[in-house]
Amino acid sequence: MTEADKPDCPLCKGAGLVHPVLPSGRPDFTRVVPCRCNQGEPEEERLLRLRQDSGDLGLKLLRNMAFENFDPKRVNLPLEQQQILGDAYKLARRFAEEPEGWLVLLGPNGCGKTHLAAAIGNYQLKKGKPVLFVFIPDFLDHLRSTFSPDSKVTYDDLFERVKKAPLLILDDLGEQSSTPWAQEKLYQLINYRYNARLPTVVTSCFSLEEIETRIGSRLGDPRVSNPFNINVPDYRSELAPSDRGRRRRAR
Repeated sequence: MTEADKPDCPLCKGAGLVHPVLPSGRPDFTRVVPCRCNQGEPEEERLLRLRQDSGDLGLKLLRNMAFENFDPKRVNLPLEQQQILGDAYKLARRFAEEPEGWLVLLGPNGCGKTHLAAAIGNYQLKKGKPVLFVFIPDFLDHLRSTFSPDSKVTYDDLFERVKKAPLLILDDLGEQSSTPWAQEKLYQLINYRYNARLPTVVTSCFSLEEIETRIGSRLGDPRVSNPFNINVPDYRSELAPSDRGRRRRAR
């Protein structure tokens, strides 16, 4: 039997990680531990599997987004906006070191929120921790595609994987969630993680007041979430034309 032919572990469903059981007998959704099926897995193979399981963080552009190459001191910005960017950087670093609760990064396109969210994910991956990075428009498309008879992934498998990810990064919460179906799916996802207090990062170009009420109220709950508005202009406007061309080609 080849590796691909092996059935998934009934405990972790192939994820390699499980929630430990509390003395009460209930799962501790705030932590994950290696499943007994992979406790002998070599470290190099484990890190490779984590990278493959991380969703869009496998993309080259996102994989290269780290704290080390994020510029929190854009010299062309006014001092007040430099301070905002520096504070956002510090918040993201602290969250990356110890992911607890929710971090919600708000701001216009190009302000750096996706870079910081990806940097959090990459920081955790380097520590050997599981992360799932989800670009929301793609996630909704993939979720719809599971209803096709040709789909190799079931709706329940995909939704459960995202819903219960030990650390979930939801990028670009926006207009694509305006349909009733999309709003309901996102609400179910966010409400589950809200109730379970699972570490989550959300980015959006919208203010909390512009986001659907049920979702926005959870993103803004100070008991769980730390929303931060990165109100700085698009960094790409500062690139020279030749640099912008290279940036477009790199994508």
